[in-house]
Amino acid sequence: INFAVEQKSINVDVAGYECPACGFTIFSVCPECRRNTIPKAPEKRDINIKRIWANAIKNVGTAKVKGVKGMISEHKIPEPMEKGILRSKNQVFVFKDGTIRFDATDSPVTHFKPREIGVSIELLNKLGYTTDYLGQELTDREQIVELKVQDVIIPLSGAAYLQRVSKFVDDLLSKFYGIDPFYNVTSKEDLLGHLVVGLAPHTSAGITGRLVGFTTANVCYAHPYWHAAKRRNCDGDEDSVMLFLETLLNFSKKYLPAKRGGKMDAPLVITTTLDPNEVDSEAHKMEIVRNYPLEFYEDTWKQVNPSNARLDMNNKKNKRGIVGNILDTNPYINLEFTHDTYDIHGPVTSTRYVRLKSMADKVNAQMKVAEKIRAIDVRVVAELVLNSHFLRDTYGNLRAFARQKFRCVKCNTSYRRVPLVGKCTKCGGRLLLTVSEMSVRKYVGISVQLGEKYGVPDYLKQRLVLLQKELDSLFTNDLSKQVSLSDFM
Repeated sequence: INFAVEQKSINVDVAGYECPACGFTIFSVCPECRRNTIPKAPEKRDINIKRIWANAIKNVGTAKVKGVKGMISEHKIPEPMEKGILRSKNQVFVFKDGTIRFDATDSPVTHFKPREIGVSIELLNKLGYTTDYLGQELTDREQIVELKVQDVIIPLSGAAYLQRVSKFVDDLLSKFYGIDPFYNVTSKEDLLGHLVVGLAPHTSAGITGRLVGFTTANVCYAHPYWHAAKRRNCDGDEDSVMLFLETLLNFSKKYLPAKRGGKMDAPLVITTTLDPNEVDSEAHKMEIVRNYPLEFYEDTWKQVNPSNARLDMNNKKNKRGIVGNILDTNPYINLEFTHDTYDIHGPVTSTRYVRLKSMADKVNAQMKVAEKIRAIDVRVVAELVLNSHFLRDTYGNLRAFARQKFRCVKCNTSYRRVPLVGKCTKCGGRLLLTVSEMSVRKYVGISVQLGEKYGVPDYLKQRLVLLQKELDSLFTNDLSKQVSLSDFM
């Protein structure tokens, strides 16, 4: 944006509005007189970007701001420039729907100790935690407390990011909307008690949560019900956490892409109250007993269906055992556990997949684990990696290479085909590929190594050989000299 404003005006496909007093604008509220404007159909227009920028920096100050070349939403309605400036100032990043998200790996937890989540007894009391899971008064940081089903424990890195998001929201409220700030966060503890929205990829329904603690692990701890309410089964998926007010303030359906799948990953609906009856039935199979009776072990020898195994012989009707048996009573509290642990974080706070940088290192580490485990054939693991990941990615990148556009290094104009003059027809700049050879070839070498080392089937090896030949044919010029037609006769 900082570069674009030097050109004074830009030509862009954008929605138009008419202010009764000031004339044409691209905003639903006139930036000059603050009146509501009358919408017009989107079309290609010359926009005085310099004037819009000047008004924005007058309101909220200046910063380096990145924008998009064009909008792919149906109505082509842009955000106010002030939002981009304030996001840049607070070092937060926007998603396609106008929201700001922090992503973290899901991890289920039903109980915690105050020590584990870095929160004092006094603060926990204010959040409604006054007794431990046995009903005793909460006075010690080592007591075990049952987690309320919509409470969330976020990683310290997430707390730092949400602090910046809260500052962005407060700046937006005070400098752009002219009202009092809301969060006033000066430390991570100030975030406790505030509401968030949890949202899983490929869905359009969020679930409300409340921040109650922090973890040194790079995961988002929450109740299995809460993860299941996001349509997740707690197997290590990565989901988003958003500040509730920021979501309400900045989300708009009109920013979403006007194409198939454009409404995915967006909080079109937010559930405020979690009903365990409505979450995925996998959560209903969670065991909630303090110990396993002898009858349970006898049932395992008989290979009894797990749903019929005898888990709670202390109850006359054997009606507890799993969550599904108590849905018609009170499934929110008194969910027992069989084993305690000193620390829910454990010694490993981040996965090696994150710590290892190259894909070769990641795959080699995975295969070393597979070599040690007797429960799976290491050759099958190699086949799965090749078929479900590397081959699909390589063919997809190859298809993208064949359909790519060309971009001018000076003015960013894109071309479907290289012009006959061999350079940009607007400014004479050099044209670059938007998909490189390396992005297509990046998994081929390691794929071949996997196939040879672990003896995958011949058919799969032959696919890799043919793929290599196809890429060499595309990228390698095997003609060392100029030839004429007569050379082939």
